[in-house]
Amino acid sequence: MPELSQETERGRGAAPFGLAEVTGPSMVPTLYQGDQLLVRYGARVRAGDVVVLRHPFQQDLLVVKRAVEPREGGWWVLGDNAYAGGDSTDYGTVPQELILGRALVRWRPLGAGQRSPLALVRWAVSALRPVLSGRSASRRLRAR
Repeated sequence: MPELSQETERGRGAAPFGLAEVTGPSMVPTLYQGDQLLVRYGARVRAGDVVVLRHPFQQDLLVVKRAVEPREGGWWVLGDNAYAGGDSTDYGTVPQELILGRALVRWRPLGAGQRSPLALVRWAVSALRPVLSGRSASRRLRAR
C-alpha cells in the first residue's frame, strides 16, 4: 500500500496544499513508486477521487487510495492495483475524519536511466498529469 512521506503532515495546519511521495504498488497503473502528489487538504471528496488518508489501524501511516463510494460510517476505498491489497477489502469502511485530502496532480520525477534525448522527451510529455476521478486503467481491466 502506498505510504506517503511525512512532508504531508508538516504543512497541513498552515496551508491547504501539500506534497506527498508515493511508495508501494497499490495504485499502479495510476501512481507509481516515487511519484509526487499535490494534495488539497480538506477538499470535498467524491466517488472516484484519489485521496490521502490515515490507515484505520496504524494512524501514523498515511496511504493513498481511490474513494469508491460513501457508505455508512465513511468511505469505501480501493487501490487501483487489485493484486496489491491494503484497502477497504482488508480494513472496511474508512471514517470521514481519517480522509485528509484529495490528490490533484501527479508529478513523476526523472528516472536515473532517462538521459537519452528520446527518453527525456517521453518523460517531459508524461511527467506532469492531473489525477483524474474515476480514470483508472485497472478498472477497465477488471470489468473484462
